[in-house]
Amino acid sequence: MQRVSRARVTPGGEIGAGLCVLVGVASTDDEAAAERLAGKVARLRIFEGDDGKFDRSLLETGGAALVVSQFTLIADTRRGNRPSFSDAARPELAEPLYERFAASLQELGVEVATGVFGARMAVDLVNDGPVTIVLDLDP
Repeated sequence: MQRVSRARVTPGGEIGAGLCVLVGVASTDDEAAAERLAGKVARLRIFEGDDGKFDRSLLETGGAALVVSQFTLIADTRRGNRPSFSDAARPELAEPLYERFAASLQELGVEVATGVFGARMAVDLVNDGPVTIVLDLDP
């Protein structure tokens, strides 16, 4: 995810200040993981307070989230020169989990815009900081 001053995805939506969240769904992910990730994204303190330290969350700032599906995040590049996507979830599993993640953010009170699952999309954003955080909830 990237802290942004604005972001948009075409086709899809756009936001002002908040987070652009690129979501890759692995074949081992489930609904509980999607909900845990949404909670972590909403509550992670990566916005600066008055003292310049990261001590405010998306919920505390009232920022929005642009959620974009991106299976290429699950690429395995350990062997050869061509990435393997064998660990990425099939679309019939990935799409409902992607939608559950976005819905969980909304249920927590975050304004959410999304891309179009499975579409070829163009993402345009202004990274604020720049601040980019990788979240992986695997044990």
